[in-house]
Amino acid sequence: MTTPRPAHIAMFSIAAHGHVNPSLEVIRELVSRGHRVTYAIPPAFAEKVAETGAEPKLWQSTLPGPDADPEAWGSTLLDNVEPFLTDAIQALPQLIEAYEGDEPDLVLHDTASYPARVLAHRWGVKAISLSPHMVAWDGYEEEVAEPMWAEPKKTERGKAYYARFQAWLDENGNDLDPDSFGGRPDRSLVLIPKALQWNADRVDENRYTFVGACQGDRSAQGDWQRPAGADKVLLVSLGSAFTKQPGFYRECVKAFGHLPGWHMVLQIGRHVDPAELGQIPANVEVRNWVPQLAILKQADAFITHAGAGGSQEGLATGTPMVCVPQAADQFGNADVLQSLGVARHVPTDEATAETLREAVLSLVDDPEVAHRLKEIQEGMAGEGGTQRAADLIEAELAAAQGTPNSGSAPQA
Repeated sequence: MTTPRPAHIAMFSIAAHGHVNPSLEVIRELVSRGHRVTYAIPPAFAEKVAETGAEPKLWQSTLPGPDADPEAWGSTLLDNVEPFLTDAIQALPQLIEAYEGDEPDLVLHDTASYPARVLAHRWGVKAISLSPHMVAWDGYEEEVAEPMWAEPKKTERGKAYYARFQAWLDENGNDLDPDSFGGRPDRSLVLIPKALQWNADRVDENRYTFVGACQGDRSAQGDWQRPAGADKVLLVSLGSAFTKQPGFYRECVKAFGHLPGWHMVLQIGRHVDPAELGQIPANVEVRNWVPQLAILKQADAFITHAGAGGSQEGLATGTPMVCVPQAADQFGNADVLQSLGVARHVPTDEATAETLREAVLSLVDDPEVAHRLKEIQEGMAGEGGTQRAADLIEAELAAAQGTPNSGSAPQA
């Protein structure tokens, strides 16, 4: 058996924690196997990318930065999607220039990186999506996409968006329509547990392969120790983007401040002043940022926005969750987690101190919840994670090179 020759692999993403972090361990593993990996990313993430051994290929983005006020993303569907198209159109010439004379053998890309698929077509190489969230299932268009877009598509603004998207695809020799281009990759590795996928039994596994969470050594992010006398630990985090929720944080303090035996770690992000929360009890630890996985390994409960990253970390550590979703796929993730019997979905406008306290206490005292979490953990362990993702990527390289694949490339 021969291995794929060391190759130039190009990864493309946007400057957002939830889109960069899930794939970093895969990139690190490919580098360790002897491949040259370049990573097209805005400067805000250059250092994080370089730590994997990949070479950053920098480009300037027009999207709100990773620490931008959540209001910068707008409030409607078109508010949310238009910036990605605008950014892709202006990024493409930058990326063509950055890779001129240095074209890769294979393209990997985050689902939000539209230029990557256009470039792969231009270069005549395979493109593989690394999805950090749920993927489309058979029937997704009829059940979700069409109802969601029905009204926006009737507006002049919606028609203009689709016309602009189609024109850009046509100009670049891509024969897909915008919906197929954005929603149906030719090949995708899904970096979430299959348990977290909506309608998993209807996902086309010839197109999508679930490899589960690709978690590596997080020691560089710092450690955390349970305080002496803390019988129970609760982590509260709404992730990195939708954290401007001082009223919600006050309800959390009201619910768990002074609660005997409990210690709460409250991550509030960069857009809330701790002074807005009032007097902080001794058993409440307020932080702008926390080493989330390190805390979850010791936590008894997790109040989360149900982003894909936080959700799978909760499952991986066997932590019961109360889900308070804020945007995008978080609402569906919350419903899936609740249906698995390991979480409660609490809408933001219902997240009072009393509701949050009751939800957390009911979960941590339920042996059936603990049993379900253990079952899910065992299932996740068999999905393969980072090693399987790298093996599958190398299989694509071997096929392109016309060589059999044995699972790893020679060391550099």
